[in-house]
Amino acid sequence: MKYKFAISGAANTGYCEIDASQKAEEIGHEVARQNGILITGATTGIPEFAAKGAKEENGIVIGLSPAASYQHHIKTYKLPVDYHDAIIFTGFDYSGRNLLLTKAADAVIVLCGGFGTLNEFTIALEDNKPIGILNGTGGTASKVANLLKTIVDPHKHGAGKVVFADDPKELVAKLVELINKEQKDLKIYPPIGE
Repeated sequence: MKYKFAISGAANTGYCEIDASQKAEEIGHEVARQNGILITGATTGIPEFAAKGAKEENGIVIGLSPAASYQHHIKTYKLPVDYHDAIIFTGFDYSGRNLLLTKAADAVIVLCGGFGTLNEFTIALEDNKPIGILNGTGGTASKVANLLKTIVDPHKHGAGKVVFADDPKELVAKLVELINKEQKDLKIYPPIGE
């Protein structure tokens, strides 16, 4: 089965590091090369660049839109439809879409980002999902290491599954390794009656 990677990052890349968009495309390339499915928030910026990269490698890209319909997606939210094989219109606005995006993924990748990205990061952290932070991209990605060190978390919400890398290829490989480790002991039993 293909692993699903959610890309979480800034819709507005104006405050990201100058090469964050290029790194997002490289993440998309790597997800596709490593036989993964890219899941995006069906938005502009980092997610759109990652989707473009995945499609350049003939990868599968699924978007989860905050809008309730195609028309709402285009007219109200003014979001793109390029580079996606399918877009699911959640109708749950941004916060609901963020929840579904992270829940649907096997791992979450963080590049740059603002509060929406931070929201997706904390959902994934509490769900104990593997999370990859691409260093050197700015925004939320540059703050996560310090947050993990300074916020008191007696429940230990998944911080052991957060990996950091400077290189997109290395980051995706680390996440694949984490997912493989989680699933190695998974037993699939045959249906009853066989």
